[in-house]
Amino acid sequence: MAECFYHNPVMLKECLDGLNINPSGVYADVTFGGGGHSKAILERLDSSGRLFVFDQDADAMDNVPENDDRIVFFRTNFRYFAQFLRLAGCPKVDGVIADLGVSSHHFDDAQRGFSFRFDVPLDMRMNQNANFSARDLINTYSAERLKQIFLEYGEIKNAWKLASNIVAYRNSNGIDTVADLIKAAGNCVPQFNENKYLATMFQAIRIEVNQEIEVLKEFLKNTPNAIKEGGRLVIMTYHSLEDRPVKNFLKAGNFEGKEEKDFYGNLISPFTQVNRKVITPSETELETNTRSRSAKLRIAERTMYN
Repeated sequence: MAECFYHNPVMLKECLDGLNINPSGVYADVTFGGGGHSKAILERLDSSGRLFVFDQDADAMDNVPENDDRIVFFRTNFRYFAQFLRLAGCPKVDGVIADLGVSSHHFDDAQRGFSFRFDVPLDMRMNQNANFSARDLINTYSAERLKQIFLEYGEIKNAWKLASNIVAYRNSNGIDTVADLIKAAGNCVPQFNENKYLATMFQAIRIEVNQEIEVLKEFLKNTPNAIKEGGRLVIMTYHSLEDRPVKNFLKAGNFEGKEEKDFYGNLISPFTQVNRKVITPSETELETNTRSRSAKLRIAERTMYN
């Protein structure tokens, strides 16, 4: 693992403490990536402990440690983690961790097309076997649909103008590369805040290409049946689009945050929040790990009676 390791985990101690690891327990890291969290979990497990890890990105396979039969890797989207646990004969685990952020590895790998720093073909697929890429999105979505994506996933104020510029440009030139897309955006990009604008535009496209919000919600809905009573769910988010459904689901068991109570006034929810207040990085971590800047950590325990 050391040679391929590319993940400097955010709030690692807080994540491990949140999992409340039993050395002989069974755990799942559903966003394996560079293996940072998994490496630390394995160090806390004894020879009878087990760790199931999931990632749809082929690059992640290089980070699985050799000669350690405690770990099992599944190359699949984490929306399916519960199904694969059942197939593995382990339908319930003691804890699940999900780090929802996109790693710096993806942004730094020019050929993946996640960053506007490199002029490469538009891609942004987490799963490179997927048929739908950023190029497909940009060249096939209507102006109205593009506008909705830029508004919902990027909160871009001039979303309609941006969408119209893209459609007009592609009708004359086609849009195949990162440079093409930036040219298509044209005068929508403010000169005084260019990088932030492009970052939010790319974020919106990436979220839609990978169906990130739908995947997250499906994952969350599967967690109650996949975690043992008293087990832990640890989730790291990096923007409000991720954090809102996580916060609501852990609080109320639904994505609207609508609280329902039983006859005695107790909240009906599959989880009890361990940290009532969201955990954020310390000043020391902020200084040493820039990826932690917008991170929020939420920890919940599987409710015993739901």
